[in-house]
Amino acid sequence: MEGALIEVVLENLNSLIREELGLLWGIEREMENLSSLLSTIQDVLEDAEEKQLKDKVLRNWLLKLNAAAYEADDILDDCTTEASQLQNKHQTFIKRLLINPAGNVLFRHKIGKRMKAVIEKLNAIAEERIKFHLREIGDRMAVKVDETRETGSILTQSSIFGRDQDKERIIEWLVDETREGEHVSVLPILGMGGLGKTTLAQMVFNEERVAQHFDLRLWVCVTSDFDVKRVLKEIFESATRNGSGALKLDSLQRSLQDLLSEKRFLLVLDDVWNEDQDKWQRLKDVLACGLTGSFIIVTTRLEKVAIIAGTLPTYCLSGLSEEDSWLLFKQHAFGQEPKEEARLEKIGREIVAKCGGVPLATKALGGFMRFKKEESEWLFVKESEIWNLPQGETFILPALRLSYHNLPFEMRRCFAYCSVFHKSTQIKKEKLIHLWMANGFILSRGNLEMEDVGNEVWNELYMRSFFHDVRKNDFGDVTFKMHDLIHDLAHSVMEGSRSSQQILLRDHYLSLPPVTTTLILEDPSKFSRLRVLDASRQWGSFTEVPSVIGSLKHLRF
Repeated sequence: MEGALIEVVLENLNSLIREELGLLWGIEREMENLSSLLSTIQDVLEDAEEKQLKDKVLRNWLLKLNAAAYEADDILDDCTTEASQLQNKHQTFIKRLLINPAGNVLFRHKIGKRMKAVIEKLNAIAEERIKFHLREIGDRMAVKVDETRETGSILTQSSIFGRDQDKERIIEWLVDETREGEHVSVLPILGMGGLGKTTLAQMVFNEERVAQHFDLRLWVCVTSDFDVKRVLKEIFESATRNGSGALKLDSLQRSLQDLLSEKRFLLVLDDVWNEDQDKWQRLKDVLACGLTGSFIIVTTRLEKVAIIAGTLPTYCLSGLSEEDSWLLFKQHAFGQEPKEEARLEKIGREIVAKCGGVPLATKALGGFMRFKKEESEWLFVKESEIWNLPQGETFILPALRLSYHNLPFEMRRCFAYCSVFHKSTQIKKEKLIHLWMANGFILSRGNLEMEDVGNEVWNELYMRSFFHDVRKNDFGDVTFKMHDLIHDLAHSVMEGSRSSQQILLRDHYLSLPPVTTTLILEDPSKFSRLRVLDASRQWGSFTEVPSVIGSLKHLRF
């Protein structure tokens, strides 16, 4: 969230220097200093954002940086506002400065003092970053497969609930001798993190009917490093149970084709994030040598991956039913203790409801509760948000954060902002895009207006399984929801930078409750930094717009 904010502040800053403040006495130099400082810090922000999850000192550094970024953004907004007030259709900002020098000297003096203060803060923050050994984005090495994420074909769970029907549907596809199609068919299994895509693929992979139907079964955990040669190498090693040594790409391709030709094979590519169509096509061209009826199963969180890879309709995995979720939870929470189950079942079912049918969360919370015997402890968990529970013991949000960190850097702030909505809210797509615009999270790009860019961002988040339950009414208005765990993820991102949340909700965002209030009318100075004023729940309470709103010069929505 912090890095994305600095990025957009920097973009606004550079635009402002070019268009409006190029000749403003002395301030140009300060603006350039500010721009240079932000650029220096920006280069290491992505590395810092990932490391801060495990480093409290680094997290505090990001908090200070974030607060300074908001101050810088306010200064830029003040400059833009001043420019727009001085302009008219026929006179540039600089001409107006010359016409009214006295007023502009006062403005220049005030803005100069504020800018000097924020530059001093950013200088100190920039010097501090050295001790954290942060890498610049351009210096990053290719991401290696995280051993904690690596999967295999062996099904290690003793009992699985609620997936038999899913398993049977997929097996029917795999063993259907009458179906005609390509030599190698690709079936994507799509769903949010923790939904059980890997477990389902393991169930299918180990089914006796599947083992008998295919000459060869192969499993490769792909994760974020979709290097074609690496994936081919792992497929080859899975097929031969031997290392491929230092084979060149051409030799590797030919050796693999020799192994797969005239065979009906099943290949599972687990946890795929690659959105590069060219890479996928290069891989598929090598694998197209199998007999008709060969299959590739791709598990992914990204709809775009499913569209690129799939030759068959995507299998969208849904959450567990309420009863299956309870069976899974109680297995991990109670074991062979029926007395404890009877005593704590009512609270336990309410805890299960927090998981929204996601097996990972259900199982993790069940294990978390295993040694908690007091009713007060169960009530505490029931009333807590998942993002407030110990992450080292539940492992829920770390698994979901993979989706967040896989987002393009500039989209992270847009996702995190969704935490301002209440859980289970049916959110209006158009309103959310306008809120992103109001906060400066999206900018026009080339011939695209801000609304168009916002629509692209929303579509990307939807295709990455962050949004669901999309509806469209007769008037064309689109609404959607966020899964409760995804909402918790957005909160955890904001909570990871508590000052971000406080500034966003206290200084930049105000939603008036559905009762008449004079809060903003009594002391508008408290809301001088307000970007968004949502009075939609006050509909009918105002007969006219209060004039005091005109003094809120940062207000955009």
